[in-house]
Amino acid sequence: MKELFIKSELQREWVTKLTKLQDSIQRAADENDRLSRFPRKTIQTLVEMGYTQLGLPKELGGSGMTVSDLILFQETLASYDGATALSIGWHQGVIGDLFEKRTWTQNQLDQFAIDIQNGALVNRAASEAQTGSPVRGGRPQTEAVLVEEGWRITGRKTFTSMSPVLTHFLVTAWIEERKGLGTFLIKRTDEGVSIDQTWDMVGMRATESHDLVLQQVYVPAERLVEFSSAPRSEKVNGWLLHIPACYLGIAQAARDYAVNFAIHYSPNSIQGTIATLPNVQSAIGHMDLELSKARHVLYSVAEAYDDLARRPLLQQELGVAKQTVTNAAIRIVDQAMRIVGAKSLEMSCPLQRYYRDVRAGLHNPPMDDMVISKLAANAIKAAEGK
Repeated sequence: MKELFIKSELQREWVTKLTKLQDSIQRAADENDRLSRFPRKTIQTLVEMGYTQLGLPKELGGSGMTVSDLILFQETLASYDGATALSIGWHQGVIGDLFEKRTWTQNQLDQFAIDIQNGALVNRAASEAQTGSPVRGGRPQTEAVLVEEGWRITGRKTFTSMSPVLTHFLVTAWIEERKGLGTFLIKRTDEGVSIDQTWDMVGMRATESHDLVLQQVYVPAERLVEFSSAPRSEKVNGWLLHIPACYLGIAQAARDYAVNFAIHYSPNSIQGTIATLPNVQSAIGHMDLELSKARHVLYSVAEAYDDLARRPLLQQELGVAKQTVTNAAIRIVDQAMRIVGAKSLEMSCPLQRYYRDVRAGLHNPPMDDMVISKLAANAIKAAEGK
């Protein structure tokens, strides 16, 4: 079904490359999950392949990857291992967004592109225990204080996915002198930067999304790369569609496992396999229906975002895509487990990992309640304006 959405040589080339990693990624996924161990080898392989450079413009060594390209690649990776896909997806989304919007100075972008070409990995560090998700507008407790020729930053960030291998962090901090929110480019090698290994979750265990701790970290003035006096940005960011793409890939893996189980499992209470049973066929049909709807929503929204003429027309579609795909993925995994039965709960069965991982999507931005409330607010506003 996914092949229907391959539309370019770049897409075909990279889907082929990623497919060759399937066996090695899948073999490592179960043990990494049990040990809450980051998939270092897989991520390093992706870096060496040039995957982490795809979001750079062609003139800076990349491919000019689009959002449509990204979600295809990320869905493919996630069908092998959700934790690997979600981890590297944050880097891919950050790079795509930075070089699309170009809010940094050209010199800053040029230098950062060199770092990426040399294997740098980056993620935004914005969440905090006291504020919850940054999309809800809470002011960060992390503070940046102006000092001679730079800043001193102190604070703690949660949910820092890919923390074992990140070389750069985009850290949000409150600047009291300016009464606004700054984003600072902080390097792992900066003095005062450390990782507190707090990650102990039932889902997405291998992302090792530990806390980033900043103790009086000195940052040169030029590494204040973004500033806003508003509590949070309302800019549309299509690169966040890597999130639902990840959960769509997990759902596809669950569906494939359940179908394969059905065509091979033959209890002695029936003739043939359970794939011949009407209730099992109905469950399989409903899984494929959910997959088809979710995939068409996701890919059509990505295509609209990539079209510069249509992008300004997007209002809540990005949130709708995330909410639709994530909740469909949860239903698909649930249905797959019903087909397989109690065996789906065995630790040796990947379905129990898919079940735990896919629910993490509910807590990635934007959250369901925000999507629904914004849809309602827009509908009411539109009706009142008639």
